[in-house]
Amino acid sequence: MSKKLPHEQIVKIKLGDSQLRQNLTVAMHTLQKNRLNVINAKFKNWQGLRDKAKKAKNNALMSLSDRLIEFEKNATANGIKVHWASSATDACEIIYELMQQNNIKKILKGKSMASEEIGLNHYLANKGLNAIETDLGELIIQLNDEAPVHIVVPAIHKNRNEIGKIFQEKLGADLENEPEKLNQIARKHLRDQFEGLEMGLSGVNFAMSKEGAFWLIENEGNGRMCTTAPQIHVALCGIEKVMESFEDAATMVHLLTPSATGQFIPTYNNIITAPRNEELDGPKEVHLILFDHHRSDMLAHHDYYEALRCIRCGACMNFCPVYDKIGGHSYQTIYPGPIGEVISPNIFGMEATGDILTFCSLCGRCSEVCPVRIPLADLIRKLRANKVGQGKNPPLSTQNGHKNRGEAFAMKQFANVATNGALWRFSLSKAHLFNKALHKFQNSIPVIKNWSKYKELPQIKKDLYKELENMEGVRYE
Repeated sequence: MSKKLPHEQIVKIKLGDSQLRQNLTVAMHTLQKNRLNVINAKFKNWQGLRDKAKKAKNNALMSLSDRLIEFEKNATANGIKVHWASSATDACEIIYELMQQNNIKKILKGKSMASEEIGLNHYLANKGLNAIETDLGELIIQLNDEAPVHIVVPAIHKNRNEIGKIFQEKLGADLENEPEKLNQIARKHLRDQFEGLEMGLSGVNFAMSKEGAFWLIENEGNGRMCTTAPQIHVALCGIEKVMESFEDAATMVHLLTPSATGQFIPTYNNIITAPRNEELDGPKEVHLILFDHHRSDMLAHHDYYEALRCIRCGACMNFCPVYDKIGGHSYQTIYPGPIGEVISPNIFGMEATGDILTFCSLCGRCSEVCPVRIPLADLIRKLRANKVGQGKNPPLSTQNGHKNRGEAFAMKQFANVATNGALWRFSLSKAHLFNKALHKFQNSIPVIKNWSKYKELPQIKKDLYKELENMEGVRYE
């Protein structure tokens, strides 16, 4: 991962990028509208389906050790070679060793956020090997040397004119801006790459332990090329993706595509049960890597295990009023948006990613739209408490805890005042005495100076205490 900028700096850059904000606004509103339309038109009991999915996911997570053992047994019987990886490095090394054993210098990848999480492309590049993206969005950002901006639509921050320029500069194509012609350019480039392909890599949307199979969904057909054209197919699967049965996985798929893109069903469903036997098409070898990377820690954690229900639909990002202003790159972590604010501190540690917890207004929209009912706003609130040292259960992946001393001191003092009736009443009644000083020295007072860069400080009235006291339902007695 590249060197991180201070979040205040990168947010200021993104807010000042008018083209980015326009692209995001159009895209997010389109996705929101599409989701609402398909739910209203195609589903009689959307909320009941959410409840069913939550129950199925929880059942799988609460019996995950059994599910994993059952999956390995049945997948192995089907001819799939199952590998286990504890860390991101372990997963990368397994793929590297498979390439070395088969003298392979290049792999083509279907869309996989798991491969982004483990840093596979950079790992292989450091070994002198190539990993080429075939998903159109992933291809665009790979050519432009960027990270995905969204977990479903990785290049959604780029419009067709910008994409045309990228293809002109990186692929030597004629400058185009019509979607059909841009697709033709990408198609020709990728078909040349697919010629003679020996190894393809994919992610996994859901794995089914009873069947020993796994399910991939996509819209472009590139994933099917990566899993059927080469002699060797490698699938990368987080352990939380293992469900009990095909029926449970089907429930998830019914929720996933409407939530992600507003489609009723995906264009391609690929259910892989085995390598080819007597068929003419398909790989001779299928390898599946089950990797942990702190998911076991999350599962053992009472406060954060629910985040493992995530089906990577991106709905929380599509509806987030912060994400659609600053985009995914502002988070400077693999998983942006509300779900990223929860899983990033758990996977990568609070020290590395805890600062993104400020990218939340706690409006609760993410919790409302999550198809598997993850209480994202509540989990973010708990993580914020842990970030300032006031929580009782920090993420288990965090080494030696994480505590911003300045934040912790400020929050402790506020808590002392806010929980003491006499101090609270006194503070409110005397707050106006500091009004002039705050406005005069606002550019030099810690915390206040950061606020005043972007907002006007309110005038503190002498009768603030009485105004608050007279508000409906508020009494300071």
